Amino acid sequence: MKNILFLFTLLVCVCAMPGISLSEPAGSESLPKSSPETTPKALPQAPPEASDLNSHEEILAKLEVRYNAADFTADFSQESTLKALDITDTAAGKVWFKHPGMMRWEYERPEKYAIISDGKNLWIYRPEDNQVVIGDAMAYFSNGKGASFLSNFKLVQDAYLVSVAEPAKEGQYTLKLVPKQKQMDLSAIFLNIGKKSFDIKSVLTLNDYGDETRIDFSDSIFEDLDASLFNFRIPPGADILKLDE
Repeated sequence: MKNILFLFTLLVCVCAMPGISLSEPAGSESLPKSSPETTPKALPQAPPEASDLNSHEEILAKLEVRYNAADFTADFSQESTLKALDITDTAAGKVWFKHPGMMRWEYERPEKYAIISDGKNLWIYRPEDNQVVIGDAMAYFSNGKGASFLSNFKLVQDAYLVSVAEPAKEGQYTLKLVPKQKQMDLSAIFLNIGKKSFDIKSVLTLNDYGDETRIDFSDSIFEDLDASLFNFRIPPGADILKLDE
């Protein structure tokens, strides 16, 4: 449970934050849920390739075309660092986003567990111990933390001051997002965006303590996802804990 809470703390407070085909989620044999039907729909059109964009307004406009009201799934790898304790941990898995506000993170390494939100409720499930931690999604993913803006991109302009930063890599744009309201646990988010596809390639988040989380996304696939994927049925006999206790 220590590793789970460490990674989740970084995902929510520091962060964190698209795949894959729409098969059953990894570890589905041990993660109880409905079996959602997915209905392919027309893929969102990537913006036409153009000369470099110079303003954050232009880049955000392209991102909104790509992400607003679009469901998608992805593979991810995550590296989280707590500076004060000199601890760095890594993880990897798959993630699903559905507009508005629904997320499902399924970690495959270093151990299997899931973080699921229907936009209101939050569940963290560790199948090995049949343990479920429950919480209020609005409290933990407010103002776009935990990459929740990827399931509702309008949160970006509502909650952040946005500027263009030095690109992290060639062939990318980088946007810097600073919360409009001061937050000790979140000082800035950097979005690294492919110039041709306008897929978000990685998200780097920092806080005032020097902690950081980097999440890299690969193989984004945009397809309709059934809402049942973002609900969770607590298994019989599960040990239930509250996240705020």
